[in-house]
This record gives sequence, structure tokens and C-alpha cells, in this order.
Amino acid sequence: MDKNFSKNDKQYSRPTSGGKRPRIGKKSPVVRSSDPIDNSRPKTKSTQKTDNEYDQFASQDQQKRTAPSRGSNRRGVHTKDKKKARADRPKKHPVPKVKTPPPTPKAYDGTIRLNKYIANAGICSRREADKLIAAGSVSVNGVVITEMGFQVHEGDVVNYGGETLRSERKRYFLLNKPKGFITTVDDPQERQTVMMLIDGACKERIYPVGRLDRNTTGLLLFTNDGDLARRLTHPSTGVYKIYQVELDRAVTREDMRQLLEGIELEDGPIHVDNIQYAQNGDDKRIVGVELHSGKNRIVRRMFEHLGYNIHKLDRVVFAGLTKKDLPRGRYRELTPQEVGYLKMI
Repeated sequence: MDKNFSKNDKQYSRPTSGGKRPRIGKKSPVVRSSDPIDNSRPKTKSTQKTDNEYDQFASQDQQKRTAPSRGSNRRGVHTKDKKKARADRPKKHPVPKVKTPPPTPKAYDGTIRLNKYIANAGICSRREADKLIAAGSVSVNGVVITEMGFQVHEGDVVNYGGETLRSERKRYFLLNKPKGFITTVDDPQERQTVMMLIDGACKERIYPVGRLDRNTTGLLLFTNDGDLARRLTHPSTGVYKIYQVELDRAVTREDMRQLLEGIELEDGPIHVDNIQYAQNGDDKRIVGVELHSGKNRIVRRMFEHLGYNIHKLDRVVFAGLTKKDLPRGRYRELTPQEVGYLKMI
């Protein structure tokens, strides 16, 4: 540093004429107070640009200095004061909403619309039933009815096409039958029947589809749909069933081959569709048998023909229905999808 410089001479100033603003990080030129400043030269564009940037920086710095502190809003009111003032306001109590009570359901008076009665009987849909009523094809208690919305009372006799209609909703239930119950609607000997297990399931009169003997357990279908029951039990339909059979001794491969190829019984030849060891073949006394025959006691008679005695017989699949999540002695109603599947068989 030059010795002729005094402390007052150690000051930096931005150039006011001619030169460019020095870059950051480099020393700015020292301007002595005694040096003459030439203001005669006009400012260049670069100098004007530098001056504008300087003014902009100064303006931003001034804004920062005058900005409200943290915790206050733009008007300078502190947030705590604002919250306090808000808390001092009188609270508004909300007006409670008055809930309207649900409409009271109409009491059942034992009547049903005529079109619904015809639809429940399985004749047609309600819309088509209205057409039949308008055409005068339906009579109630011997009187032809053409009035829309006519109510049918309990005990009324409804005729269509010369036949008396019975209006019942079609119901379908699946039972996991336990051992010791016979498959019948009424037993003169007053033994335990499957109807005792299904009692109270619905108000409609339902009955078993097919049969399982007293010592056989497994799936049993109940319905009041006569057409479906006849179709499922008819030999030509060939509804497949799967049984799990536990025998008194191990089943040989030769006997399994005979059952697949067919054996001759007193009522004709019979064969199974498939037979395999159950439980990964750990116990060869237990086999799974699939067949389509609906003959009485057919599984027991086949194994007895080959010299086996059956200890346990359980029907685990019937027409695609399984006993999943259905404990022994319990029943459940079929889903619409399951009912639709049965009607397609």
C-alpha cells in the first residue's frame, strides 16, 4: 500500500463515469479524494445499466428492512394479537339440525298385487303379466280381472290358462348334512329327518333334491323350484358329484382301474369318471370319487361289489356347489350367481 495514503483515503466508491462496475471478488479501483472527477463525458449504456441494477438492489434492501417481522401479517398486526381478538369474539352456537324420522313402513295386510302374484308363480314377468290381465286372461275366484293394481288376498284362487296358480318365491338352500338323519319330508316312524335341520329357513315349503342315506354326510340341496329339481335329478342331465370315501382297507390300483373301466351290478353296468387317493396319497384307505350317476346308494354298492366296507362317505361337491365355509349341520341360501349356474345345467 502506498505510504502517501491516509486512513480517510481508504474508501471504495462505484465509478460515476466511464468505467464498468468491477466484478465481485476483484479489487475495486481506489479513487482518491484529491483526484478530479470528470463529469463531462456522457454515461454509456453499460454505465446506465449498472446504475439501474444498483438502484434496484437498494430498493429491495429497503423493502426487506421495512417488511413486517415473523409472526405478524402484512398489515403489521401480530398474529398472536389477531388470535386473541378472535378469541374475544362471542361464539356462535350452531343451530342443531332436526332429523326427520324415517317413514313408517306399511304394515303387511296379507295382500299382493295380481301381476306380482303371476310373476312369483313363474308364468312371466310383471310387465308381461299386466298385458295378460288387460287381455282378460286371468281370473280370481272365477271372476275375470282386467283392473291394474288388483290386490289378491290370502286364500284367493287365481287361474290362468285353465290352471290354478301358486304364488311362491323360489328359494334355494344348501345343507351340510350330518350323520344319523334320513332324507325324507315326513317319516311315519318319527325318526330324525333333514327337514328338522332346515326348519325355519324360510316360510315357503321346500324339499330335498335327491337323497343321501342315513349314514352318508355332505351336501344336500333344498328348493321349491320343481322344474330345477326334476332337471337336477334326471339321469339324462348327468349332474356330477364328488365323494370322499374312507374304506376298511387300502384301495389297490387294480380296483381303481376296474372302477374307471366299469363294473357290472345287478341293475346294469356302472363306472366312475375319476378316482384318486385323497390327502396326497398318505392314507390309501381314503379316495375321492367323481361320477354322474344318480342311482340309489351307487357308491356303496360299487365298493361292496369289490369286497370293501365303507366306514365314512361324504359328498363334498354337488353340481359345482362345495361345502366351503359351511359347517356340518348348517345350511345357507344360494347366491343369485349359484342359482343362475344351476339353471344353465
